[in-house]
Amino acid sequence: MHPPTFGLILAGGQARRMGGGDKALIEIGGRTILSRVLDTLRPQTSGLALNANGDPARFAPFGLPVIPDDMQDFAGPLAGILAGLDYLAKASPRTEWMVSAPGDCPFLPRDLVARLQEAREREGKPLACARTGDWRHPVVGLWPASLREDLRKALREENLRKIEVWTARHGIAIAAWPDTPLDPFFNVNTPEDRARAEEIAARAALSPSP
Repeated sequence: MHPPTFGLILAGGQARRMGGGDKALIEIGGRTILSRVLDTLRPQTSGLALNANGDPARFAPFGLPVIPDDMQDFAGPLAGILAGLDYLAKASPRTEWMVSAPGDCPFLPRDLVARLQEAREREGKPLACARTGDWRHPVVGLWPASLREDLRKALREENLRKIEVWTARHGIAIAAWPDTPLDPFFNVNTPEDRARAEEIAARAALSPSP
């Protein structure tokens, strides 16, 4: 049994390749990607929040705390991670772990948190991230609350923006998933991705339950 782990959904990007807007609110198979992410992560986590900038009212129907970045000029996903860790320190100070996942991945695995925690424990590293095939997914990660101030210093004093530069300093374990027949971290970045996600969701809806 892994330790309690808080969940943060990252939806702070600008979605330029989709023409703007919120990718998390795109509908796939008649449901928003965000609702799919919530259904997958809720049973795995001790609580959930959404990292997003702008007017939080657009996410009101989901009943989530909406946490904006505390840094200006779209400082990237590390700024969202820091915002999530700051929220966690206030909302649940005894919780030592946070998992993050993008708000544009409609098919996340249902063993995400367990596999990340297992990889961290097995390799003796303070951080963990997901991999499929040859691709790492640095924003699909496990973050210890104990590194919150170190991350703040890296962002504010060093102007560091690349996740993998910061995680390499501390050591990161890798949890691997197969990328066939479907990469569970497939994300919707373009209209073509959206069309493919619709096809995947339609096939899943037609498949018999195991």
